[in-house]
Amino acid sequence: MRHHNANRKFGREKNQRVALMRSLAYSLALKGKIKTTEPKAKELRPYMEKLITLGKRQTLASRRALESKVGPKAAKKIALELAPTYKERAGGYTRVIKMGQRVADGSPMAIIEFV
Repeated sequence: MRHHNANRKFGREKNQRVALMRSLAYSLALKGKIKTTEPKAKELRPYMEKLITLGKRQTLASRRALESKVGPKAAKKIALELAPTYKERAGGYTRVIKMGQRVADGSPMAIIEFV
């Protein structure tokens, strides 16, 4: 039974899931908008929102925590460009737009972007 186990596993081991979330967050931070499968987008949303909230603190510790989660290039963009734009906003920095199914395998696709 999967009671109280809401996180998706994506058929991967833990280190692979962590790497997947990091790479999706990295791409979203740098590009501002990415197209992926709907479950991945839904799992990325809270991960990315926590990173933006961390970037809003503007401390050395928060900057280092960001770098450990997404790398220095994306951490710099989150801390210096994205976080200040959401200074007055109390959450809800991203949106997921459903796109329909992928032709190749029928996977539900979505676009995740910053508001």
